[in-house]
Amino acid sequence: MSTTRPGALERPQLRRSLSAFGLFALAFGSMIGVGWVTALGSWLTNAGPGGAILAFLAGGAVILCIGLCYAEITPMLPLAGGEVAYAYKAFGTGKAFIVGWFLAFGYISVSAFEAISIGRVLGYMFPALARWELYRVAGEPVYLPHLLLAVLFTALITGINYIGVARAGAFQKWLTLGFIAVTVVFVAAGLILGDPGSTGPLFVGDSVSASLGGALAVFVTVPFWFVGFDTIPQGAEEADAAVPPRRLGTLILISIVAATAFYAILILSVAATGPWQSIVDADLPTARAFQLAFGSPVLVNLVLVAAVIGLLTSWNGFFLAASRVLFALGRGRIISERFGNTHARFLTPGRAILFVGAVTLVAPLLGRSALIAFVDVGSFCIGIAFLGVALSVIRLRKVWPDAARPYTIPGGLVIPYTAVAGALFVLAVMLVPGSPAALVWPLEALILAGCSMLGLFFWFAGRRGRGTIDEGERAWLILEDYAAEAPRFTKEEVTP
Repeated sequence: MSTTRPGALERPQLRRSLSAFGLFALAFGSMIGVGWVTALGSWLTNAGPGGAILAFLAGGAVILCIGLCYAEITPMLPLAGGEVAYAYKAFGTGKAFIVGWFLAFGYISVSAFEAISIGRVLGYMFPALARWELYRVAGEPVYLPHLLLAVLFTALITGINYIGVARAGAFQKWLTLGFIAVTVVFVAAGLILGDPGSTGPLFVGDSVSASLGGALAVFVTVPFWFVGFDTIPQGAEEADAAVPPRRLGTLILISIVAATAFYAILILSVAATGPWQSIVDADLPTARAFQLAFGSPVLVNLVLVAAVIGLLTSWNGFFLAASRVLFALGRGRIISERFGNTHARFLTPGRAILFVGAVTLVAPLLGRSALIAFVDVGSFCIGIAFLGVALSVIRLRKVWPDAARPYTIPGGLVIPYTAVAGALFVLAVMLVPGSPAALVWPLEALILAGCSMLGLFFWFAGRRGRGTIDEGERAWLILEDYAAEAPRFTKEEVTP
């Protein structure tokens, strides 16, 4: 389906079928993921339970500032690709590409993380899967069954998204409800039956500066663990007509608060089960904690079931979001317009979905040694997108002051500028050599370099398509009814 502008320029359309709860499930299910099972050991090793909780609360506060920026701008521009439309409206084609490309790669990094994690989680449940070693990467074995599981589940997620957003939304809703039900049981067991005295030491390090450094190392990865609330902007164009625009912003804020509470309570619950130092080197520290504390296979299995569900909800949400960002870039002919076409029957961005699936399949070949690398690179890429959104809110307050804003951030520009500062801080500490959270050479730097090179390829490959329409036509393709007030940009603003 598409709408046609005078002059026969067609704008591909997506089907509107996501309910309010479906959008919340998309966001919260994406945010909780499986990191609380696979990466908990690194959080505790770096910061201890107190430092990790502090990092997540501080990170949640920064993310809430960024979420407030989304809460203002998403109801203004409820369009697929979210950040692409915001950056285009505020800064033009070139900046929209930079924000969109890094965001898409950040989402794909999460998808890659889940593809690697599926073998690790199911391998804990079924140890026989850890056989038929093919090769090693950084000392970590890559097993054939793990690769086959990654292929199988990638095909499943790709297929669900390909045949329609209604199916993907229903899949997400039921899995999220199941996750909440299962998680309440074992988290409550840890808090009620555990020993609060076993949580010490709360911080790692023999000095205040060392403890803060450990907390900082966790803090800068928070964008990766909290990213997911921004899947609501990606699905805003597909929201059911019964969902009022203001509710989109409310759902974003609720999902951030819910995820912050989940991570803090989960860390406390695990720490209360016994000496946390005994679990940090385990493959799945959360499951190991409940196994050592209670010796109950039921609780351990509940943790693993919740891990699989969380993995699938996160994977499905980010997969959908990545495809919508690429779709928005293609529909606006910023990159090849093939990515902006929709399937004739399913009204989904078929080519974008298949591309995300293909790239995801590469990640498991790197083995589980690449897990933390994708976390760090994904955090960096998503941090760039968050910075772009905060700057877009500030810019649009100036160039589009009379726009209808179903929700306006209180306090003027204080919160948007705080969001800018928070995003810049996260990016800075990841780039400064010697920082406890600096990107690590060679794997992380190579992944980021590969992302940048691929982005340059897509930009130059799309040059001919960008030249087939003028900026007025591009504004209509990206913004549709919101194009009339679109600022006009100079040539320098169109080029990144």
